[in-house]
Amino acid sequence: MLQLDFYGTLVAASLVLLLGRKIVEWSPPLRNYSIPEPVVGGLLVAVLLLIGRLSFGAEVKFDTGMQTPLMLAFFASIGLNADLASLKKGGRTLVIFTGVVVSMLMMQNIVGIAAASAMGINPLLGLLGGSITMSGGHGTGAAWSTVFSEKYGLASATEVAMACATFGLVMGGLIGGPVARYLVKKVTIPGSERNSDDNPTPFEQPHAVRLITPQVFIETLALIAVSLMAGSALASVLKGTAFELPGFVCVLFIGVVLRNGLSALGLYQVFDRGVSVLGNVSLSLFLAMALMTLRLWELGSLALPMLGILALQASVMALFAIFVTFRVMGKNYDAVVLAAGNCGFGLGATPTAIANMQAVTERFGPSHIAFLVVPMVGAFFIDIANAILIKLFLLLPIYG
Repeated sequence: MLQLDFYGTLVAASLVLLLGRKIVEWSPPLRNYSIPEPVVGGLLVAVLLLIGRLSFGAEVKFDTGMQTPLMLAFFASIGLNADLASLKKGGRTLVIFTGVVVSMLMMQNIVGIAAASAMGINPLLGLLGGSITMSGGHGTGAAWSTVFSEKYGLASATEVAMACATFGLVMGGLIGGPVARYLVKKVTIPGSERNSDDNPTPFEQPHAVRLITPQVFIETLALIAVSLMAGSALASVLKGTAFELPGFVCVLFIGVVLRNGLSALGLYQVFDRGVSVLGNVSLSLFLAMALMTLRLWELGSLALPMLGILALQASVMALFAIFVTFRVMGKNYDAVVLAAGNCGFGLGATPTAIANMQAVTERFGPSHIAFLVVPMVGAFFIDIANAILIKLFLLLPIYG
């Protein structure tokens, strides 16, 4: 057992990002299919750790204490980037895409329950392999698995949920690029001329040079810190009530309030360049840590029927992105990027969705509306809709 402390884990995550970037640069297939760099580097390390454990009994334990703050900092930057005036421009697209996502959540639960019933296993496992872990990820999976274990007596619910969420996180980062690659052949590629728009979102050009001063950096860092502190406090207040929300949603909400409140009062104008730098750094490091610390051997705890359900979910998600998301969102280049993002948070998490879209737009050109809509839907509306739908599905007669 090799135990890495805070510094060792930070070094490992940084090397994972550099490794992923170099591999993508050297590999035409990875570039052609727009596989995100953190996914490439992180998954490679996770596979090597799996081989080391199975072959030599060796294991590396990382200090994951930074992972949650980095994730929250990423969501805070989404909130600080959410100018309500800009969101109004994408209002119709935001509403339509939210409808698409709600349909996706329903589809995932129907597929999971139907597959579980066809295989003759507990229908709760079908729901657990549905939107709870596919769109909800590890956090939602942990919360609902506790309910399934305590209220419904489902054995090993937490272990199954974590394994399902791990599978989804990996697949969400792998299928978004190929789906976009398939769809982009059907549309006119905007190319570099769309870069003339001088209002890209902070996450749209992760490798672009940002000219900021130390003062701007510190001011942005302070705003993110306030968002984390106030958001965590809000989540604690709401815990156990009918309005309970995941911590990252509360952090994002505080970020929105800070940006727009300070601007409306004329006290301070958030610098998007500072948000861009800190947001992209947080996103990259979080994804690297999340993927390199995956315990892939836990997937072995999934019985064959559950693996079948998850493989079916991944296939259906790709088909949904191609035949529903792409078509409903306009069958244009923006719809391609939205479909890639949909694959990211439909199987993994919002950070995976952003990474998928970055990989696509870096190759084919920017999509401002996609980077405006996906973070808000994937980080805010999807969790609220998912919580409501899960409760409604639990009212079905098969769950007593």
